[in-house]
Amino acid sequence: MLEKRKPLPIHEAVGKIMDIKIDQETEIVPLKDSLNRFLAEDIKAKHDVPHFNRSPYDGFAIRAEDTRLAETGNSIEFEVIEKLAAGTVAEKKVGPFQASRIMTGAQMPDGADTVIMLELVKTYEKNNKDYISIKRKQHSGENVSFKGEDAKQGELLVQKGTIINPGVVAVLATFGYHQVKTAKKPVIGLFATGTELLEVSEELVPGKIRNSNAHMIQAQAERAGAEAKYYGQLPDDIDICYSAIKQALTEVDILITTGGVSVGDYDIMPDIYKRLEADVLFNKVAMRPGSVTTVAKLDRKILYGLSGNPSACYVGFELFVRPVIRTKLFSDKPHLRREEAWLNVDFPKANPFTRLIRGNLSFEQGKLRAEPSGLDKSSVVMSLAGANALIVLPSGTRGYQKGDIVDVLLLEDYEGSKGAFKGV
Repeated sequence: MLEKRKPLPIHEAVGKIMDIKIDQETEIVPLKDSLNRFLAEDIKAKHDVPHFNRSPYDGFAIRAEDTRLAETGNSIEFEVIEKLAAGTVAEKKVGPFQASRIMTGAQMPDGADTVIMLELVKTYEKNNKDYISIKRKQHSGENVSFKGEDAKQGELLVQKGTIINPGVVAVLATFGYHQVKTAKKPVIGLFATGTELLEVSEELVPGKIRNSNAHMIQAQAERAGAEAKYYGQLPDDIDICYSAIKQALTEVDILITTGGVSVGDYDIMPDIYKRLEADVLFNKVAMRPGSVTTVAKLDRKILYGLSGNPSACYVGFELFVRPVIRTKLFSDKPHLRREEAWLNVDFPKANPFTRLIRGNLSFEQGKLRAEPSGLDKSSVVMSLAGANALIVLPSGTRGYQKGDIVDVLLLEDYEGSKGAFKGV
């Protein structure tokens, strides 16, 4: 007798997963190895940046009040009393009608309150002394980078859970973080089920297909910030599968299987969940593709049974696995970022379930526009290569037309979103 499954709305399925207590661990890595890791602590300014007033240009440090009469027809002369390279500190105070030659990044000398750029002055020598003349009035503070204008001591600069990009690396280096506290990458165990599968290196034979799902999921896991561990293929043998999965669960944080979660004669994952005594949170979702997605909990581990169809497998990962990974990485926006876009094509077919179309976004005439990136079937692979978003078409309508405004979920985005699906 076939198992009767009740489809769960997407937002309820996501909510059941996110209600699980998700462990978060940290580890210290050298700054040079921190790129693309996720911060496990807030980064605050340890000191003002800059921590002294400095010049942003090559020029001359002077007193602005001495330039009040400077104009095209009236040049003002200044004696150059000192030369300041970056990294040096002035020994002389700038007095009336005096100037210090200053390089970019050098600390402002006492007495000076403005910098006139090198190209605006005339330089010359007189009586064995260096002089400049200017024909432009300067204002106090002009061309000066002031202490603390970039960052104030104690200011929150980068939030916990942020991915470390080159700009964040620069911030960390500025404040002396040669060791960085990062989120420990969760380990994702991965099995592919099905005797019809061939490894990528094997030649095609009748009735067989190459295993694309395992490599796709591995790449998705790494894109999300996790470490993926591929355990290989499992045959349609419940005893072999059970033993292999039970062992793998001792080594990983999350376990994913692809295929074997439907209700066919050879779909054995539901029986394995029973043997493991795992708590099945749901085994059907009101969505296309991926309606047979199954999620179970065993102690502190989460088990995902994703569809064997490539596009369904892909979508199931992004909706249900990615948020857990990002939560483990201390993100407070673990879900795919949601935006609105204008449809570029018609979708006249009504659907009882919410449809998630692999789509491509583009800007046209100032609007974000969405269209399918390929054939809209759960078994296809090629539409995934050009997809940078999932187009969300909620159920309960008579279809959608070109020009309709719809929600899209961004696939290549690191900002994320706080909320899960609402009402679909």
